[in-house]
Amino acid sequence: MFLIKNGFVHDAIHEKPYAADVLVENGKIKAISADLSADAETVDASGLSVYPGFVDAHSHIGLNGYGIGYECLENNEKNDSVCPQLRGIDGFNPFDAALPEARDAGVTTVCVGPGSANVVGGTFAVMKTAGKSADDMCVIPAAAMKCAFGENPKKIHRESDISSRMTVAAKLRELLFKSFEYDSKLRAAGDDPAKAPAFDMKLHAMLPVVRGEIPLKAHAHQTNDILTAIRIAKEFGVKMTLEHVTEGHLVADIIAEAGYPVAVGPSASYPSKYELRGKTWETPAVLHRAGCRVSITCDAPVTRQNFLPLWAGLAVRAGLDPFAALQAITINPARHIGADARVGSLEIGKDADIVLTDGSPFEINTRVCRVWIDGKEVFAAR
Repeated sequence: MFLIKNGFVHDAIHEKPYAADVLVENGKIKAISADLSADAETVDASGLSVYPGFVDAHSHIGLNGYGIGYECLENNEKNDSVCPQLRGIDGFNPFDAALPEARDAGVTTVCVGPGSANVVGGTFAVMKTAGKSADDMCVIPAAAMKCAFGENPKKIHRESDISSRMTVAAKLRELLFKSFEYDSKLRAAGDDPAKAPAFDMKLHAMLPVVRGEIPLKAHAHQTNDILTAIRIAKEFGVKMTLEHVTEGHLVADIIAEAGYPVAVGPSASYPSKYELRGKTWETPAVLHRAGCRVSITCDAPVTRQNFLPLWAGLAVRAGLDPFAALQAITINPARHIGADARVGSLEIGKDADIVLTDGSPFEINTRVCRVWIDGKEVFAAR
């Protein structure tokens, strides 16, 4: 148990920050109020700001590791363009050197999984950034099913079975058709295994998607890819989140009307391919003003995970409301990945993932002073 006293609380729920104390017990937030007292270790936060741990809804940290080179990458399966049976948690390395760098910057939760080489690449897992075991660090083992549109699956599989955006869409549709059929046969069989269809690992892995338990996590940069993702999600009635959304500012009204949450970024990286030519820091602001629920992502290691608060600051400079920017790296990504019951804000009963800073995390001169994950201190500035 410990008590953070005299801090200025930015809880990511109320727009205005306020002076309050935060009591932590058994890894959870027990109370937030002025003038709290407890028989506990006291942390003097006078002159400091108290934030929830920062959350990134789309990362490959721990899979596409720090300084390991191409031969050691774990974030894509290159031998199959459709592989929903893969699980990001199975490739996650808790000792990736990028993880301490991230948590020292206040990034305490990341949603990690396969990259964008495949039409369907496997499941993303929600992970804390501190620990020695993927299982102990895991918040949600299968939070979303990755799918990808555009140049990446075309490039990686052009010598085998993909050469156009139409093929990418057709392969996803085929998988969804077969998965719904597989689910229907399983349901019809009931408890009689003799009537069940032959086991198919790929189709079985898709059951949480077709049953509405997890969303498709759709990599889409260009407007045509964004709209194709929306078209297919509506066609099959499946849940979906939109990832990257580089040209989302051009169709912000359509995305807002469709109601799919967006994770925007990485806006800092170089436009290394055709579909990134429309990259601009203004995208989060335009989408937010249109009524979208916006998260900001580093897409680590495309950009470094520890820069997440800084990218939010650059979005503010480009017109994003500062409170919306805070929510874009806290409660919005937590909702995006289905982890908001535990992380993303400072509220009673949630995990004690807490960051103390000496200023706004959006400012380059601000220093992170201390970080806790699940109530355990994982960083203290010297």
